[in-house]
Amino acid sequence: MEHFIVSARKYRPVTFKDVVGQEAITNTLLNAIENDHLAQALLFTGPRG
Repeated sequence: MEHFIVSARKYRPVTFKDVVGQEAITNTLLNAIENDHLAQALLFTGPRG
């Protein structure tokens, strides 16, 4: 039996540079990581894919 992967999972970004069209949020997250200032919780909304 073949193993199928949903395309949203197959093509999901692995690194921040793989994320397309979301420069503002990726820059914000990268700055938070670099400055060791991550929030306790993050809420992401929007459609998948």
